[in-house]
Amino acid sequence: MAKSKRRGGGGPESVVAAVDGGLAELIPDRERPRGWTLLIDGAPQSHVDLDDPAHLSFEYQRRLGHAVDLAAPAGRPLQVVHLGGGAFTLARYVAATRPRSTQQIVELDAALVQLVRAHLPLDPGARIRVRSTDARAGLAKVPDGWADVVIADVFSGARTPAHLTSTEFLAEVRRVTRPGGSYVANIADGPPLTHLRAQIATAAAVFPELALAADPTVLRGRRFGNAVLLASDVPLPVAEFTRRVASDPFAGRVEHGRALADFTGGAAPVTDASAKPSPVPPSRRVPLTSRLGGMLSARRTAPSEDGRSRCRTPTPRARPA
Repeated sequence: MAKSKRRGGGGPESVVAAVDGGLAELIPDRERPRGWTLLIDGAPQSHVDLDDPAHLSFEYQRRLGHAVDLAAPAGRPLQVVHLGGGAFTLARYVAATRPRSTQQIVELDAALVQLVRAHLPLDPGARIRVRSTDARAGLAKVPDGWADVVIADVFSGARTPAHLTSTEFLAEVRRVTRPGGSYVANIADGPPLTHLRAQIATAAAVFPELALAADPTVLRGRRFGNAVLLASDVPLPVAEFTRRVASDPFAGRVEHGRALADFTGGAAPVTDASAKPSPVPPSRRVPLTSRLGGMLSARRTAPSEDGRSRCRTPTPRARPA
């Protein structure tokens, strides 16, 4: 059962509830009257502004949003599959920026889905269906060529499950993606970036066109963090994607073509037989700060949580796939 916890100042109460992936908290945003941050076991995972669902706070979510923006002319409705739901941030974004879009969210954590639906309700007019099932099992139910965009943002215990890292999985993604559609994935890794390089090689075995966006320090292997991989069967809008990523409040870098192939460094594609979960984020004691107004708490979190005020990179989501 969800419990409310007042933070003081007469504002909305935070909400705390046990979910399948741990302890979930919904923390009100002090700068945005209907803004909320979802935490799992103390680590920020998603930010939602119910009054402005087109607002994306976390760095990697902004990069996912750029990929969606470039998937079709502005305003054109899309058919989107979201593997991993969280607080439904990207689905809300698509519904706000592309009205009449049809979307499917696949999220295994049924308790988290219930919590988000109860306290951060979706627009009843949005065409969004939520399925509580495993990401790969849910993908298998999507018809051939149905999706304009498939977004993968799936973590279990802060790791992407092994069965969502293979060429067989990406073959299913390509099956459900229409010709000219795109696949966008949030990948978490740190030095020596073995997992990230292998995931690029795996995507290259299925999709002919790739681009990768990340913080330069992540690409240089200096810290653990998030990278957004964009893939398609047609040439990507690399120049515009690069411009948007570089123009973000915390600028990222985009690699593609020869530079991305060189970055991959001869890594081999992953198969179901060889697949492993993504690496465990290293832990350290850092203050988790946000626009909520100062310190949330001091907990053991992955270094990918930088705590910056306007655009943040969250710790990978500690919840089922």
